[in-house]
Amino acid sequence: MLEERNGMMRILSTLLLAVAAVLPVHGVSAAPVKMTIVLQQHYLDGEMSEEKVTETVDSMTEIWKKYRGWQLVTLDDQTIVFRKTVNDISPLLKTNGYFGITDDGTLSIFNGKPGRSSEIIQSFFQIDVQKLESRQQQKLKQGIRVLSKEQYEQVIEMYRHFAVVQ
Repeated sequence: MLEERNGMMRILSTLLLAVAAVLPVHGVSAAPVKMTIVLQQHYLDGEMSEEKVTETVDSMTEIWKKYRGWQLVTLDDQTIVFRKTVNDISPLLKTNGYFGITDDGTLSIFNGKPGRSSEIIQSFFQIDVQKLESRQQQKLKQGIRVLSKEQYEQVIEMYRHFAVVQ
């Protein structure tokens, strides 16, 4: 525990030195610096979106204010990477996600309707298909559209009762 804490302190010290070397804090005047800001958004379904913007930065105080609520991932003299966990499903799921079942009975989300050529976005657990009503089996084979975070969670919870226990 102490070693881990010391390691974190060393990383923080190095990070602060890098920040101090790159940009001024408060009233110390220096020429603005062009930097690439990378904004990563991590969604409940595991997807991560990334947006890159170039900004002219006058001070780190300005950056910390602008990206309050974001977690600093990395920083060097040209790039700052921030990450935010989003308590929602990704735009990909909202536009084209379908719950379905793979050939081996794994509850999965597909990019498009389930089928041989559909890409699996996320897999969950294997289902005992014999315990499902034929109507439920058919729904999973045809695909259940993912419309919202709430529905995403409800479908997972509903089929969790049919999970194969190993």
